[in-house]
Amino acid sequence: MNKKHAITAVKFISSVLNQLLSFLKTWFHSLLQAPAEKNSKQPDNKAKAARFVWVALALVAAISVFNQSKELLQDELPYNKFLQLVNDKRVEHVVISEKLITGLIKPENQSANPQHFITIPLWDEHLSEKLAEHNIDFVVRSGENWLTNLFLNWIIPLLVLLAIWSWMFKRMGANGHGSNPFLNIGNKVRIHSDTQPKITFAQVAGSEDAKQELKESIEFLKTPEKIQKLGGHMPKGMLLVGPPGTGKTLLARAVSGEAGVPFFNISGSEFIELFVGVGAARVRDLFDQARKQAPCIIFIDELDAIGRSRGGPMVMGGHDEREQTLNQLLTEMDGFDTSVGVIVMAATNRPEVLDKALLRAGRFDRQIIIDKPDLEDRIKILKLHTAGMQLAKDVDLNIVGKRTPGLVGADLANIANEAAILAARTNRNNVQMQDFEAAIDRVLAGPEKKNRALGPEEKRRVAFHEAGHALVAKSVPTGQPVHKISIIPRGVSALGFTLQLPVEEKFLSTDAELKDQIAILLGGRTAEAIALGNVSTGAQNDLEKASEIARAMVCYLGMSEKLGPLTYGKRQQLQFLETETTEYRNYSDDTARLIDAEVKALVEEGMHRAQEILNRRRQDLDKLAEYLQEKEVIQGDEIDALLLK
Repeated sequence: MNKKHAITAVKFISSVLNQLLSFLKTWFHSLLQAPAEKNSKQPDNKAKAARFVWVALALVAAISVFNQSKELLQDELPYNKFLQLVNDKRVEHVVISEKLITGLIKPENQSANPQHFITIPLWDEHLSEKLAEHNIDFVVRSGENWLTNLFLNWIIPLLVLLAIWSWMFKRMGANGHGSNPFLNIGNKVRIHSDTQPKITFAQVAGSEDAKQELKESIEFLKTPEKIQKLGGHMPKGMLLVGPPGTGKTLLARAVSGEAGVPFFNISGSEFIELFVGVGAARVRDLFDQARKQAPCIIFIDELDAIGRSRGGPMVMGGHDEREQTLNQLLTEMDGFDTSVGVIVMAATNRPEVLDKALLRAGRFDRQIIIDKPDLEDRIKILKLHTAGMQLAKDVDLNIVGKRTPGLVGADLANIANEAAILAARTNRNNVQMQDFEAAIDRVLAGPEKKNRALGPEEKRRVAFHEAGHALVAKSVPTGQPVHKISIIPRGVSALGFTLQLPVEEKFLSTDAELKDQIAILLGGRTAEAIALGNVSTGAQNDLEKASEIARAMVCYLGMSEKLGPLTYGKRQQLQFLETETTEYRNYSDDTARLIDAEVKALVEEGMHRAQEILNRRRQDLDKLAEYLQEKEVIQGDEIDALLLK
């Protein structure tokens, strides 16, 4: 950048600073002189004083920067010309510092104004003698302007640091209602206001038993005197226990919507912060807010995040913060009065790890089980989630419900949404049954891998494998009807699947049913051996499931004649490794060898049964495998029609 451009840039900066200074002066004047607007609150004296200080500091800083920039607006003068002007006696009022020499140049025309100049000093010990010789006033300064140096190097950086800290503290305590916002680090409690759409039991399908128990809580909140006059009191806490996705949080909000009371919602993990003591402070603040807005509901989701059993092994430096939070929660639940109308509700899918002090009477008095929905409840949930959808006439939600055993409400909502997405992808005006079938396959087995094409040999092997599963399932006495066979790759490693449709919901299994299930699992591997002469790695998952069923029959279900009706070994879920289990062995080495022999005998029995069935129905196996290679996906009625030919 040349001198001309630099001067232009500095002049622009000076203009901006002038405008900023003018704006600050005007704002400061209006701040002190203008009356308060209508419908606005007058700021208190502390707020006025703080605002006055900030405005004053801003003005001083702007003036300082403005004065500093004025030096840059002076024309730069070469040092040799400066000496020439000194000799010509055209220089007056020179200021000499370590870095700059500034002053005024007398104009040749007496009517003109003096011109400012700036030059870079050289080490010249005779300069002062020359200036004195020509009667030129000069001032020697040791450095920069002390006021500018003070503001630029000390006050302004300090103000910036204070502003950042002020903003941080304000953010940390923005939602805090306690006496010390810093310790609250921002309260995470969320209160659902009356303007939000209320959720009622009509919007929650299934879980009728849980609804009945929760309706009593609504009665206690609406008319607490109804039970008080009988000498009783409402329960302090209710713990909703169930697998993920069963609607625990939805039920808690439905209770709030039915009762028409404030609903405090916070997750257990949000109590824990970096500093020890923050979680306990949040618990105190939560209950203080609840008492002020009683009657109300406090809902703590994922209670196991702070409610784990105390006294376990110390991991990663201990759990002081979590235990302090738990202790404070126990104290608050034990201390607040039930007559004020505050009910504490919590949800967890890990009740076995909760501290016993939480589950005792007087804290969480009731434990309400929210189990996976049965067939009737699944149909109700599907009707609820498809109420606003354009369904075709061929959609049968009863079949969809039968095809989804073991799925929870969140899974069913996902299936309905996936079906709508698939219908929209093909630009149809309604959702058809094939969309629901594809959505179920996507949720259960994963999305189709259209770019993963199987070679002819692999496709033939997968077809025989799945045909073997289907034929054994249709041949054993307790096999469920085969609904669908597919050899289209899905998910991460599934190259095909055989889907059975249960006739009815069952909660128990007999030893005959388990043995039939082992035979069905081994039907795919056996079909490969019979038709192709060897086996592949595709049966890995089948072998794992068959072995697990056989070991459970021997060790935990007492279904072995040689070992008798006893249980061997004890499974326990690890406290901190939630997805893993460990097994404690409580039997001898001789018993272990006998267990292994019995497990092997059960698996081999299932394999021999599968071999007998597939050898007997070899023609059906070939026919079904060939048809499956051609069609890739076969429905249950097509299978029946093919095997009857």
